[in-house]
Amino acid sequence: MKPDIEMLNHKTIVDFIGSIFDRRGGEEYLGEPVTMGEHMLQGATIAEQNGQSEEIIVAALLHDIGHFTSEFGTFTMDDTEDRHHEHAGAEVLERFFPRVITDCCRYHVAAKRYLCATRPEYFKRLSEASIHSLNLQGGAMSPDEVAVFEKNPNLDTIIAVRYLDEAGKRPDMETPDFWHFAPMVQRQVDRHSRVNA
Repeated sequence: MKPDIEMLNHKTIVDFIGSIFDRRGGEEYLGEPVTMGEHMLQGATIAEQNGQSEEIIVAALLHDIGHFTSEFGTFTMDDTEDRHHEHAGAEVLERFFPRVITDCCRYHVAAKRYLCATRPEYFKRLSEASIHSLNLQGGAMSPDEVAVFEKNPNLDTIIAVRYLDEAGKRPDMETPDFWHFAPMVQRQVDRHSRVNA
């Protein structure tokens, strides 16, 4: 069931997201060797360890939040159609976060399709589950789709988060929990709130 995001505001959204990680972070992640929470925390941790911007760290942390909020439920290896978790997640985030972070959520699936079309070596990075979902999501982009996607002003950040998405699938990696990242998540929320005040 979708949460009632109308009841949330810029002062409560970070705690709400943290509660999702605490309550549901241990759920299976698409047939991968990590849980949903581990996957997103790994992406954020790798970004932080590599000195990436807070935007990229927070986007990596939240890119798959739609798996928790989507009324369509979670992808499985038995699925025969896409569940569009990226749009469900972006709909929740766009009220509270700068567009660059929302775009990383909304377009991380498109970024996989884009990279498969423009960087053939990228396909070799994909796990079995990621290849399965790619097929449900339309496969590699067509040249026309590539041309449209490249017009997104946040393209470089979206691509950076997509690489972190693939990297965050290590069964033996230790990470801090969500609350380690919560202050930077709040800073991004506050930034959005100031711009839209």
